[in-house]
Amino acid sequence: MSVVVHSNYKSAFSWITLWASLLFAVILGFSRLSYGMFLPGIQREMGGSYGELGVLGTVNFIGYLAGTLCLPLMLARAPYGKHFLNKLSCILLGMTMIGSAFSHDFLQLGLWRFVIGLLSAFSTVLVLSIALDAVHPIQRGIASGIIWLGGSAGIMVTGLLAPYTIDPSHLSGWRFAWVAMGIFGILSSIGFEAVIRRKLAASAEWHKESGPQFKKRANVYQLLFNPKTLLFLIVSYFFFGWGYIIYFTYFIPYLVALGIPSLYAGLIWSGIGFAGLFNGWLGGRAIDRWPSGYTLAAGLTLGSIGVLGVITDSVVFTALGGVLIGLVSFITPPLMTTALLRRNVPNDAYAACLSIATAFFASGQIIGPLFGGWIVDGYGLQIGVTSSAAFIGISAALACIYGGIQQKLAKRQRLANEKV
Repeated sequence: MSVVVHSNYKSAFSWITLWASLLFAVILGFSRLSYGMFLPGIQREMGGSYGELGVLGTVNFIGYLAGTLCLPLMLARAPYGKHFLNKLSCILLGMTMIGSAFSHDFLQLGLWRFVIGLLSAFSTVLVLSIALDAVHPIQRGIASGIIWLGGSAGIMVTGLLAPYTIDPSHLSGWRFAWVAMGIFGILSSIGFEAVIRRKLAASAEWHKESGPQFKKRANVYQLLFNPKTLLFLIVSYFFFGWGYIIYFTYFIPYLVALGIPSLYAGLIWSGIGFAGLFNGWLGGRAIDRWPSGYTLAAGLTLGSIGVLGVITDSVVFTALGGVLIGLVSFITPPLMTTALLRRNVPNDAYAACLSIATAFFASGQIIGPLFGGWIVDGYGLQIGVTSSAAFIGISAALACIYGGIQQKLAKRQRLANEKV
């Protein structure tokens, strides 16, 4: 078995990262972002204003935040149960997606969306943590890219389903789509569990744990909330969550309001997901080659420019802007943040650090739909969607500050080495 584990460390391309990527299609593309695609169909069947529908999006991310905050405590009390917890949360996520398809009012759908958010938070952190444990440190950027591009594939698939989910002739199309996505999620979780058992069951890393819990917690908070280390990175992650979720919640309703046929709106959405497939590979390679906040800031800046395509009133520029977002700043910030954290925190503290960083991300996603819904109801869909550019821009500026801090620390380390 040691030979098998060693071979996994030779490359980020493995069955583990492949199955993790399929799970991320469910965790990100199906369970969370498909809501923005299905919003017109849900509104047509259930009614409600965009502000009220935005609240349902916020409820989902409240569950997501709750999950990220609970996970470190759960891992601390059951440090050897990470793999069991991951299997359970992934299977339940697929089942709750199926359950949500049978909602008949806002209260039922809101409860399902909360539980889906909770379980997707568990799955996001645990799948990444388990998969990246099997990858050599210098290849974890590209491995993160492979895993996160599953989310782009999920976006692409939901876009292709547009004629059946948002077209008025298929009133309940979004329900059938969620059932199919939930079944796919259950099958993917079984596949991921099978390959993990086969490849890593006998690895010494499987049960590798850190020292006392109090020491681990102190290290985690010292790392994450120190302005001289990772604080600006995770605050950047917060503002990215705020900005990108506004765009992905209200972009399709904006296209529908323009009178664009559902087929074309779905193709634009799929184009974002298709571009994101390349984003995962390009972003992963970039962060492995230039592991810096400046690399992250470059993608975020281009993404904020892509959002501005909406203000041109041109379907072509709006679509091109969406593709630019998919290519450089949809998957890039999460995967780069994941990779940068993995490089800068100890192995035994990574799951807790990623969970707390994801809580910042989730907090931004909670505020985003509420803020976006308020802007949309007061000033229209175009202004609401465009507002996401401001928050993505703030995220880019904070990533630049983090890059500057990295540069100073590296220079200081070089001077210290020269003295020795």
